Amino acid sequence: VHGIVLLDKPQGLTSNRALQVVRGLFKAAKAGHTGSLDPMATGLLPICLGEATKIAGLLLGSRKAYEAECLMGVRTNTDDAEGEAVEERAVPMLDDATLDAHLRSFSGRIQQVPPAYSALKRDGVPMYVRARRGEDLELEAREVEIHAIERLAFDGKRLRLRVECGSGTYIRSLARDLGERIGCGAHLTALRRTWVEPFREPRMYSLEELHQRADAEPAALQACLLPLEAGLAGLPRLDLDAAQGSALE
Repeated sequence: VHGIVLLDKPQGLTSNRALQVVRGLFKAAKAGHTGSLDPMATGLLPICLGEATKIAGLLLGSRKAYEAECLMGVRTNTDDAEGEAVEERAVPMLDDATLDAHLRSFSGRIQQVPPAYSALKRDGVPMYVRARRGEDLELEAREVEIHAIERLAFDGKRLRLRVECGSGTYIRSLARDLGERIGCGAHLTALRRTWVEPFREPRMYSLEELHQRADAEPAALQACLLPLEAGLAGLPRLDLDAAQGSALE
């Protein structure tokens, strides 16, 4: 079994658990995903099976897009709704122009400190494990890139955003830092990944649909697989003749 499944990851499931379910359904010898989504998040999780795992690292560094919701005025220890509230502050009156100016300040290459509760490792131990132990964590800022950030809706407390970003960007950290920039604190309450390059208009499959297809007939499940080449669609192509191909072997 070789190819790419564009999974619509459900809320409440880790990316690794979703990967194992898909791998089991396809009875694939090897599997890898292309960038974790937090359990709270939903949306596109490309899963590479078989020979397609060789390009998983390439897709990991691809540009991605999200729709996010933030609650202003409340800061949590995890920077999202799964954590405990640690501070509440009044949300200032914000008109659209002021809010959009704050958002524009996060465009481009910026320095971002990852959340303390993250899967990043230090000395082989995930940071969330260290955070749960109560260790005093000093995380270093790193450069990430925000290609586009757009306000979708704001009701005075809840803000909906569309974000296009590069690899390694934490939308939780973006919500946290935006709240601090405004002066009231904030945390992420919902997140959905809508596309990952080169899958700009993905036909995603839910786990429920994959299970239904697996129960129906194997051919229906195999139809969900994209060829390995689909993951290379954004790269230039070079056609070789027989002699040139032999020279590369």
